[in-house]
Amino acid sequence: MPEPADADVVRNPALSRWELRIDGEVRGLVDYRVEPDGRVALTHTEVDHALRGKGFSPVLVSRVLDDVRADGQRAVARCRYVKDFAKEHPEYADLFAS
Repeated sequence: MPEPADADVVRNPALSRWELRIDGEVRGLVDYRVEPDGRVALTHTEVDHALRGKGFSPVLVSRVLDDVRADGQRAVARCRYVKDFAKEHPEYADLFAS
């Protein structure tokens, strides 16, 4: 069984999503769209059933948010998982401030 540290998170702009990849296979994703004000709206989070509850979702979302920050962008949570994650991780609050 893979570990969260084994996962790569890669932005795929052609599909408007970040992908959680393990051994090159897409096993999770965060869909996004860019809002008119330039913020990155994170609209849907999904992780393969076999990986749920094993720490992959937080790794996926934290790496997405790290990418958003590195690109100098802001985010808006449009999916419940990202909203809950943001509440539990105040270190990302600056990305969601209006």
